[in-house]
Amino acid sequence: MKTRPQGKSRRSRHARSGQRGERPQPGPKFPHRKDERRGGKAKPPHGPATGPASKPAARPASPAFGPVAERLRESPPLVASGVQTVAVTPDESGMRVDRFLEARFPGLSFSHIQRVIRKGELRVNGRRVEPKDRLEAGQTVRIPPVRVEAPRTREEGSEADRTRAFLKSITLYEDDDVMVLNKPMGLAVQGGSGTTRHIDGMLDVLRARDGQRPRLVHRLDKDTSGCLLVAKTRFAAAALARTFRSRSARKIYWALVPGVPKPKQGRISTYLAKEEREEDSIMRVARHGEEGASHAITYYAVVEAAANKLAWLSLKPVTGRTHQLRVQMAHIGHPIVGDPKYFAIENWEFPGGLQNKLHLHARRIAVPHPREGRIDVSAPLPPHMQQSWNLLGFDASRYDPIEEAPEE
Repeated sequence: MKTRPQGKSRRSRHARSGQRGERPQPGPKFPHRKDERRGGKAKPPHGPATGPASKPAARPASPAFGPVAERLRESPPLVASGVQTVAVTPDESGMRVDRFLEARFPGLSFSHIQRVIRKGELRVNGRRVEPKDRLEAGQTVRIPPVRVEAPRTREEGSEADRTRAFLKSITLYEDDDVMVLNKPMGLAVQGGSGTTRHIDGMLDVLRARDGQRPRLVHRLDKDTSGCLLVAKTRFAAAALARTFRSRSARKIYWALVPGVPKPKQGRISTYLAKEEREEDSIMRVARHGEEGASHAITYYAVVEAAANKLAWLSLKPVTGRTHQLRVQMAHIGHPIVGDPKYFAIENWEFPGGLQNKLHLHARRIAVPHPREGRIDVSAPLPPHMQQSWNLLGFDASRYDPIEEAPEE
């Protein structure tokens, strides 16, 4: 007869059941968990609840289990959906199956999405599909029961409410397909190293009921203010992407530069390449044919000058290279006032009252609307540039000669 080592005893089935029932509910990143210590089987994320009806005694805290339990308790609560059959909309035509499910259920983990597709639980027109397969408008998609995040309480959504209010306050134009934001200076468009607050991240709070979220159509530098075009639907994003590729989008920038360029209206054509440095990277003017160099074209016009010391320029880029306007203006000897990367005039002092901030503003954007008509929106000057315009006696309503510049 075998004997059990002293100090060890087998837990009863009832005890094991009680401890299983008290385990905290996992968050969305852990739709189910296998207890490797007991060799138990994983329960499907949408399976029926098991365990005793009465609340079991609290599990003794342990250094290893406690922090994990605390994180899981803080995870958003999950709710199970039933079987759904949905139709693919025209905006969703061409989407991959996995991306379609990800858009419809933002709180669903990517591994869970792959699993339900791989197991054949998701069907398109009654047939199994692969995650990479593309959908067509009008197809029916059977979606199995999935566990998604429960709606947040008002307290949890307060930060989202503030973000929505902020985005509304900087919206210059909006319809069902597009919106134009007046991006403030100093706010990044996208995330990067050390950047946690940016426009792209904020757009998550505007996600539609069908899972679609607004997406960026183009970019602005962090310190450049002004018109930023955003697509609200996949259809609009695709149409506007074609518009920008064909160079049909018309963008006009205003800048303040030292001196007055001669001639007062002209065309700048250069090649630009990226140069890596220890602390940061910059763009530089490169030779034609140099590896990594891209052609950049900009039209400029002097709108008004202040005693030949400072000039208000209107700039119309034909291409959209990184830092294009900033590099090209420095290249012709008139760097943009307040530019921390490319302003290199020695012994230059700011006139009294001007702030040492980048004086570059995306003043206007005009593009064909994705469906019909045209979008033509202008953004008011940011506070620091309006202050400079007032000090220099510039009238922001003055006629802009860049209107006569060619499109190419």
